[in-house]
Amino acid sequence: MSGNGHGLVSLRPSYAAAMSGAAQAERQELAALLDQLGPDAPTLCAGWSTADLAAHLVIRERRPDAAAGIVLGPLADYTAKVQDQVRQSTPYPRLVERVRSGPPAVLRPFDDALNTAEYFVHHEDVRRAREPWTPRTLDDAETKLLWSRLGLLGRQLARRAPVGVELIAPGLGKKLVKGGDQVVSVTGDPGELLLWAFGRAGAALVELSGDSESVEALRATKLGF
Repeated sequence: MSGNGHGLVSLRPSYAAAMSGAAQAERQELAALLDQLGPDAPTLCAGWSTADLAAHLVIRERRPDAAAGIVLGPLADYTAKVQDQVRQSTPYPRLVERVRSGPPAVLRPFDDALNTAEYFVHHEDVRRAREPWTPRTLDDAETKLLWSRLGLLGRQLARRAPVGVELIAPGLGKKLVKGGDQVVSVTGDPGELLLWAFGRAGAALVELSGDSESVEALRATKLGF
């Protein structure tokens, strides 16, 4: 078994025997890290502790009435209220166990499609909020899955970009996720590109290239939902 950069033994091999899939593997490793760090550790999500992040993941999968506010601005206040209620009313170990146990049975066939990107980003939100950290080496299957998710998802995440945006993953190809007269190329591994597109530019290992004015305009823009 390989380590994950935080002194934890990777759960991927043993868990894959019971339930395979990149989303499940990311979920299990994130839950183990949440257990290790406790409820008050920092994350890359501004203002959120690990308990806040766990509550977010629980309502995303188990409270459809509140989950819509994650991406729909008019409902954001209600979502934040429910998230606070869940965090305050649920003991932290139970929150983590709900994260670990995964989505309701009806959603499990769609787990990789719905959750791989989300859990990868939030796993890194916890890992990279503490120094020192190093990027993980993902297997080919997860790398290709994250790259495939950067098509439609990348267009959604880059919608506020003031210039065109082309994502480049060496060895995998290019995706134009926002058109424009001036196009900035963003180069990196698929996981790093995903973190960048989700608004974690300060922690994503990517390179931006293009004319200097366009690059600076893109750097100044908050991407994500």
